[in-house]
Amino acid sequence: MLANSNATANLAVKDLAKAKAFYEDVLGLTEVHDEGDELIVYKSGDTSINVYRSTFAGTNKATAVTWMVGDEIEKIVSALRSKGVVFEHYDMPGLTLEGDIHVGYGMKVAWFKDPDGNILNLVDR
Repeated sequence: MLANSNATANLAVKDLAKAKAFYEDVLGLTEVHDEGDELIVYKSGDTSINVYRSTFAGTNKATAVTWMVGDEIEKIVSALRSKGVVFEHYDMPGLTLEGDIHVGYGMKVAWFKDPDGNILNLVDR
């Protein structure tokens, strides 16, 4: 039923101006729609990400968005680090940490947070 439909991630934030600076200036996403104080929609590949103001911002303790970046993962991690992004390091069975990238199970993964604590990640697939 939904197999051929794009999905949209929804990220709750407290401060849209701060989120806008992060998603545009740090991550390089392009705004496609702005609802003033309530919502900004960003294009990401063939999909979109809704960043909206909410009192529940920062309450999700799981990964909220994953970008499949392929062989560019090291380059992207380095570029984000140079822009001040701090990467999360998790103790996970079967994964070893190489710098800021977790490696194991035939993949490479890096996690980081937006200013509201939403957990975002990059995967080399």
